[in-house]
Amino acid sequence: MNKLGILEGILFVVGDEGINLKSLCEIMNINMVEAKELLLKLKESYESDERGIRISYLGDAFKLTTKECHKEYYQKLVENPETNTLSPSSLEVLAIIAYNQPITRVEIDAMRGVSSNHIIRRLVAKGLIKEAGKSKMPGRPNLYRTTSEFLDCFGLASLNELPEIEEEKEEDEESELFTSIYKEEQNEVEL
Repeated sequence: MNKLGILEGILFVVGDEGINLKSLCEIMNINMVEAKELLLKLKESYESDERGIRISYLGDAFKLTTKECHKEYYQKLVENPETNTLSPSSLEVLAIIAYNQPITRVEIDAMRGVSSNHIIRRLVAKGLIKEAGKSKMPGRPNLYRTTSEFLDCFGLASLNELPEIEEEKEEDEESELFTSIYKEEQNEVEL
């Protein structure tokens, strides 16, 4: 089993949240010494000029980050009009945040049923959402909210101008069981 590959995958999956050493040890079923050795070995492999990412230790967590020396290219990517459109998934995440802010990534993922890590990173990079503190939930995840750029982008003066969401009307399932759209012909039979 390639533990370096597993470690790299874990760091990719946890995204911006990162992972602390204790959790990493529990997940990989290894001790602290082995975890530190693996992190150091992977970190050294990323130090090559041929690599675009690195391992950073920020806020008591290890995470994959981009190299500072490539910042100008990432900025161009974010500012490029061709890459500056919002996908339907991005719009969905943005709407969830706008209507439920402040909200954590975990709550967004629960509403969508899929991971939103990448989308949240792009929305933060575009300046449409921002971190708005830490939740009181276990692990103290980041809270996200929309920015003034969000309002400008969608031509809103305030969040009060967001359209109302119509709640779906639940049909009475019990009556549906006994009601049919088809009418039975009633034939009188003479005996």
